[in-house]
Amino acid sequence: MVAIIDYDAGNVKSVQKAAEYLGQHAALTRDRADIMNADHVILPGVGAFGDARRKLDDYELTGVIREVADSGIPFLGICLGLQLLSESSEESPGAEGLSIIPGKVKRIPDVGLKVPHIGWNSLKYPNHGRLFKDVPEGSYVYFVHSYYLEADDPAVVTATTEYAALIHASVEKGNVFATQFHPEKSSEAGLRILNNFLEI
Repeated sequence: MVAIIDYDAGNVKSVQKAAEYLGQHAALTRDRADIMNADHVILPGVGAFGDARRKLDDYELTGVIREVADSGIPFLGICLGLQLLSESSEESPGAEGLSIIPGKVKRIPDVGLKVPHIGWNSLKYPNHGRLFKDVPEGSYVYFVHSYYLEADDPAVVTATTEYAALIHASVEKGNVFATQFHPEKSSEAGLRILNNFLEI
């Protein structure tokens, strides 16, 4: 069973449909027992960092997510779900991230490109990442974001893209994986990335 953490932060249905398309039973849940008993856990999200962090606290999910990260259960953060794994975000000064992936979330700099960044960008692979098995370097995936992770440790960065800055598009640390892009909206390459996660 795939537990998709539902904390009122958008795009949960599209992630659920993608997992079900790949043959998985996927449940939207905020129940600790469901999450801890799952084979895989996904934290999706669109919206503001600070609001989402408050929702995680309100639903008593902050500790549960840290438990999952420590448990060895494969865990995937998507978009805002990636950003919440960091220490902090320029979007919401004073709001603490989960500090599972050390680093800061920064605003895409204003250099004449449209922000938010909405559209398809290609990926480079600075390090081996299990999510990208049989996904060629240079594959295009779909982004919708105004902020991006700058991870402290380059060794955890498994994919990057360029959009006004070098964006850490995917990270991997033990059983914790995360993508700034939306695999569930990234056509065939995205479904392959999601399936790679579900096979871990």
